[in-house]
Amino acid sequence: MVLMVNTILAQKGNMEARYDGRGRRVPVTTLVVDPNVVVSARNGKILLGAGKRKKVKKPQNDIVSKVGFLPRFLKEVKSPEEAKIGDLVTVSAFTPQDEVKVTGVTKGHGFAGAVKRWGFAGGPKTHGQSDRHRAPGSIGQTTTPGRVFKGKHMAGHYGHTTYTVTGLEVIEVDQNKNLIFVKGAVPGARNGFVILEKTGKVKSYTLPPEEKPKEEKEAEGTKGIEEKKEDKSDQPKDKEEKTDEKPVEESK
Repeated sequence: MVLMVNTILAQKGNMEARYDGRGRRVPVTTLVVDPNVVVSARNGKILLGAGKRKKVKKPQNDIVSKVGFLPRFLKEVKSPEEAKIGDLVTVSAFTPQDEVKVTGVTKGHGFAGAVKRWGFAGGPKTHGQSDRHRAPGSIGQTTTPGRVFKGKHMAGHYGHTTYTVTGLEVIEVDQNKNLIFVKGAVPGARNGFVILEKTGKVKSYTLPPEEKPKEEKEAEGTKGIEEKKEDKSDQPKDKEEKTDEKPVEESK
């Protein structure tokens, strides 16, 4: 049985270009969506699994006995429908012009300085400054409070955090190849694990009317002029015709 759920697990693919409903060329991210399998279902929630692992450990044999393999990714989501173990969630749950949000793990950059991590400008490059080009500058306070506040922008571990991008649009869905093309960039590295969740519909766009050929435009123009002339001729003459003759005054 195929479930219509708003959430699905996918892997990030390459970026390319597609044409949207308005005919505009937009950048898209390809999401490879293998059919997700329901591992467990209870209390209106289901545990989705995607991908396959080669090695299985003893505590995971329970999942293998239910589904037949060990999924690589597992995620618990809400389900509006009653689901059973072994049911599938495919790309058919999504359609073009769906508004979605994508959650993934950003690329890791290791231990980075303040310039790369926070966009600091660095120090001056002249006037005898030899080692202050990428220095963060002062971080301290005075006697009060006598400490460094938490959250101070300093050098440290950069990247490899969970990040969600909202307001993305589904441009195209390929059910034969199990692909979803999402407008814009998606967090994470290529082949990274992402969670795709439907949040609504993008505002529809109505195409402008097609332009008429010149011959039809000219015919409509002449027809309109003739109709105006007929309307003027049919109107009653309210005003009396003026004459040049002056009234003759009666002699006393």
